[in-house]
Amino acid sequence: MAVRELTYAQAIQEALAQAMDADPTVFLMGEDIGVYGGAFQVTGDLVHRFGEDRVMDAPISELGQAGVAVGAALAGCKPVLEFQFSDFATLAMEQIVNQAAKLRFMLGGKVNVPLVMRFPAGSGTGAAAQHSQSLDAWLAHVPGLKVIQPSTPADVKGMLLAAIDDPDPVMVFEHKLLYKMKGEVPEEPYRIPIGKAHVAREGRDVTVVGTSIMVHKSLEAAQILATEGIEVEVIDLRTLRPIDTDTIIRSVKKTSRLACVYEGVKTLGIGAEISARIAESEAFDYLDAPILRLGGAESPIPYNPELEKAAVPQVPGIVDALRKLVQGRI
Repeated sequence: MAVRELTYAQAIQEALAQAMDADPTVFLMGEDIGVYGGAFQVTGDLVHRFGEDRVMDAPISELGQAGVAVGAALAGCKPVLEFQFSDFATLAMEQIVNQAAKLRFMLGGKVNVPLVMRFPAGSGTGAAAQHSQSLDAWLAHVPGLKVIQPSTPADVKGMLLAAIDDPDPVMVFEHKLLYKMKGEVPEEPYRIPIGKAHVAREGRDVTVVGTSIMVHKSLEAAQILATEGIEVEVIDLRTLRPIDTDTIIRSVKKTSRLACVYEGVKTLGIGAEISARIAESEAFDYLDAPILRLGGAESPIPYNPELEKAAVPQVPGIVDALRKLVQGRI
């Protein structure tokens, strides 16, 4: 299989194109995804390749867009809806939470809702409080939805293709700072299973479970700590619902320490769920230190660049916290 270097955004575009080539029921919706190519230029020239009937610019009504997507999925299509910012999911929650997530259950399994919703998420672009949130834990709270957060170009292509194949609604959170990240991506279509975490770095002293861009910050922190003789095992969670608890348990039983690093607000974030699962499992007896959560501040995301950085975990803070955890100072 041929492998090239693509950006995260290019990998998404390739996955969308391959899915549309393979299945005429796949179509794209979203604000400015046509001739403009998307707010983050992810859809690019797909409108010229597939036409306006399959790459549809939507009016500025997130609730309406989501309703159309749910209806199209029930009618046998496979819509992929792009929200300009993940924050705008709040405007479509009725359709996402009360319709897409529940219709299969409420109709006794006689229908499926095979839709994908893509959410550019996270801080770091100076987009301020209403365009910089990480709301993945909101949607991961809802039975009936699957929630994924690919952190690499290779993963986003494989997981997006798996999401489009899935008979149930899949929410895809894409950190905006990852769009320009480059990595090796196979040319042919392939799938990465939803619900399977990835051990991004082996280690013996502490397990870090990271999500999205925090995987890369955790890997950078691990490299720094390795120079001090501290070996960090980094798990890329990849899927927030369903969570791959088994992979985390195996790692914690090996390292005896656990830290969860995520950008969403610390309180009631994904780290709380992971911590609870470990506390309720056989891995709890292996712990030599309290479980540590490193999440976003109890604050809206500031516009000021320095305050924006301070509102979410950064590499120096991760290094310091993990060092203290391993040394028994937490």
